[in-house]
Amino acid sequence: MKGPLVIDFEKKWQEGMLDWSGNMPERMVDDSLEEAFWSQSMKKKKYKQTDAYAKTIYESMRRHIPKGASIIEIGPGWGNYTFPLYADADSLTLVDGSQSVLAYLKQYFKEQDPIQFVLGKWEEVDLKPHDVIVGVNCFYRMYEMNQTLLKMNALAKKRAIIGMTTGPIQPHYEVLDKKYGYDIKYPRRDYIEIINMLYQLGIYGDCEMIKLERTYRYETMEELLHVQSKKILSDTYDLAHVEESLQPFIAYHDGQYEYRHTFYAAIISWEPVELHV
Repeated sequence: MKGPLVIDFEKKWQEGMLDWSGNMPERMVDDSLEEAFWSQSMKKKKYKQTDAYAKTIYESMRRHIPKGASIIEIGPGWGNYTFPLYADADSLTLVDGSQSVLAYLKQYFKEQDPIQFVLGKWEEVDLKPHDVIVGVNCFYRMYEMNQTLLKMNALAKKRAIIGMTTGPIQPHYEVLDKKYGYDIKYPRRDYIEIINMLYQLGIYGDCEMIKLERTYRYETMEELLHVQSKKILSDTYDLAHVEESLQPFIAYHDGQYEYRHTFYAAIISWEPVELHV
């Protein structure tokens, strides 16, 4: 291929969308299944429920957002970044392919608020340029990633920002892999492919890594073992192996089993550049 590096990172991204049998998961291509997923997810949410670690991610993103900016957020989900973005923005446009997501978020805003809800896929909607384009953990169904990134670059007047949570995987899975030889469902796509796609497009993005921690809590050991064995791909496995691999990482506190997991988020950002693609 032409351009820097010889690896086609968009192709690697697309290959990472396949399941472990080499097939494209139905939810990746069936919009009705995707809508059903988000419809059920939104019904489970409490009032303005967001993930605790999102605050740390936003504080790092915030440094790239000028005051009084017009902002597009791609794939807002349940509002991890929507609510703080709205507080800092002059105006906010939310783009999502799910009717359920937008309906959920609309309930928190008044009709006269400077916020716009756009139903449609980022790749397909027609939008005017905004000061800042933001997307966090929203690219999992986007197949033509080069075009996705080019559109972000074209519509951002001041800054484009991508956030993506990343590994490492929960450490007991590495024990199950290395000590017991089980096949593990390791992540198949990661932020580094986006950085390299940008590079091949002629965009030199900044990347900041943020250390985060998540605590999983379980009422019983049986629940813990069930949930923390879901990434085992092997057809059969011994629950005793799972329990042994978990022991160094769990604690019993206030009647619950706690499992603390350290992971990272990548914040990729760049000033828009003129490209000749």
